[in-house]
Amino acid sequence: MSGLGSVFSMCRSVIIAAATAALWGCGADAPDRSSATTVATAAAGGARSGAHASSEPVRDWPMFGRLSSRTSSTGAIGITAGEAPGLRRMTVALPGTVDSAPIFLHGVMAGGATRDLFLMTTTYGRALAVDARSGSIVWTFTPAGYGRWAGSYQIMNATPVASADRRFLFSGSPDGRVHKLAIAGGREQHGRWPVSITRLPEREKLTPSFGLIGGRVVVGTGGYVGDAPPYQGHIVTIAPGSGRILGVTNSLCADRHAIIDPKSCRSSDSAFWSRSGAVEMPDHSLLFATGNAPFDGRRDFGDSVLRVSADGRRLLGSWTPSNHRSLNAGDVDLGSTGPVLIGGGSIMQSGKDALLHVFSTRALRRRGSVGGEIQTLAAPGGMGMFTAPAVWRHAGRTWMFATTGGGTGAYTQSGGRLTRRWSVGRAGTSPIVAGGLLWVYDPSGALLAYRPTTGRLVAQLPAGEGHWNSPVPGHGVIALPEGSANDRSQTGALNLYTTR
Repeated sequence: MSGLGSVFSMCRSVIIAAATAALWGCGADAPDRSSATTVATAAAGGARSGAHASSEPVRDWPMFGRLSSRTSSTGAIGITAGEAPGLRRMTVALPGTVDSAPIFLHGVMAGGATRDLFLMTTTYGRALAVDARSGSIVWTFTPAGYGRWAGSYQIMNATPVASADRRFLFSGSPDGRVHKLAIAGGREQHGRWPVSITRLPEREKLTPSFGLIGGRVVVGTGGYVGDAPPYQGHIVTIAPGSGRILGVTNSLCADRHAIIDPKSCRSSDSAFWSRSGAVEMPDHSLLFATGNAPFDGRRDFGDSVLRVSADGRRLLGSWTPSNHRSLNAGDVDLGSTGPVLIGGGSIMQSGKDALLHVFSTRALRRRGSVGGEIQTLAAPGGMGMFTAPAVWRHAGRTWMFATTGGGTGAYTQSGGRLTRRWSVGRAGTSPIVAGGLLWVYDPSGALLAYRPTTGRLVAQLPAGEGHWNSPVPGHGVIALPEGSANDRSQTGALNLYTTR
C-alpha cells in the first residue's frame, strides 16, 4: 500500500485505536494498535485473500494473540459461519516445522508485489513469508549457523512479531539470537542485529512468543526438555530500531538486571515458556509466568506470576500459589501457560496442576504475594494446560476460552470471578475467536469451529497431526501449521483454509 492508500490506513488506525482506548479505560479489551484497512471491492487483487466484495475491516494479526494483551480475538475475517464447513484446504510444503503460530499482515510489499502475508518461524530458526492467497513461499531467511543445530535437540517455539510500521519481522533462532528481517524480501538488518539474549543457548531456549509492547520488542527464555541445569528464565526488552537491549529481568537471581552467565546464579530453572509470551497490563507493565524452581519472594521466583516495568528493568510485584513447594517438587510448572487478563480486576493463571487460579491484580502490587486466590476451578478435561486461552468481549460480557489435551471450555467473567458456560471433551491447542466463531486445532488432526456462546460444533476440517501449533486468520483464509518440534524434522506443512 502506498500514497493516499497508506495515509487513509494510518488515519483509520489512529481513529480505531483512540476509540478502543476509551473503551479500555472502562474495562473493555486493550487498544488495537494493529493495522485495520477496508476492502471496498474484490478488485484489490493480490492484496486481498478472499473472493467477494466487502466493507469489513481487514485486521493484521501482528503477534501471537494479535494484541499485546494477548486476547487472541478479532472481528470479521471474510469467512462467515455458513461458509466455515465448506472451506477448502490447501497444504503448503515448508522447509521446516512451525510448532507455534504464524502472524498475518494485510497488504504489505513483499517479493515485488503488494500481498497479504503469513509470516512464521520454523523450529530451527528459518523465517518464512507465505502469500496468503496463492500459498507460494515469497522468501525464506536461514540464519547463519543453521547447520550446527538443525536436526538437534536445540529447537525453538517462539512466534515472531512484526514492527509497528510493518516493514520488519523480529524472529528468533536456536543460538539465542533475535533477528530483524525486512518484510519486503527477508534481508537481515545489521548494526547491533542480531541481538543475543542468552549466554548459554545450549540450555536457555527461545520458547515464549515475541511481542511488540510499548514500542519495545519483548522476548524471553525458557529451558529444553529434561530441564538440564543451569538456566534461568528471563525477559528482555529491545529497541526495535537500534537493537539496543533496554532492560532485563531474571526470575532467579532477580536482583541482577542483566543477561547473566547461568552458572553464576545459585539457582536454576524457572523457565519462561508460555505460548503467549509477555502480556501487557492496562498500566503498561508486563506479566509473565515461570516454571519449577526455588521461591523466596526476594531473589528467586519459581512457579510465580511476575509483574515487570514496561522497560523490563524493574520487578514490580509477584504472585505465587500457596502450594508452590509441591508444584516444584512434582514438576508441575505453573508457567506452562501464561497469565490471562479476564477483567473485573482479576487474572487467571493455570498450569500443569490442571487448575484455573483466579487472583486479584492487587496481589501484584508488591513482591512475594502468596496464595489468596479468589477462585480455583478445574481446567477443561481435568488436565494440565499448555495453551494460551482466548478472551472475547461480546454483548457487554467477557468470555474466556481454555483448552487442554482433554477438553475445551468456555467461561464468562462477572465481578472478577469465572463461571463455566459449556465444555466439550475435545482436545485443543491455543484457541482463537475470529469471524464470530471459536477456532480450535485438535492436534490429533482437525481444525474445529464452534459457536462461542453455546459450544455447538459448526465445522470440522481436516488437518495433519501437531503439537503446539495454533490457527491464525487472514482475510478469507485461516492458516494452521502442523507437526511437532520434538520430531526434529527439517520439513513441515502449512494448511490454508479458504472460501475459494
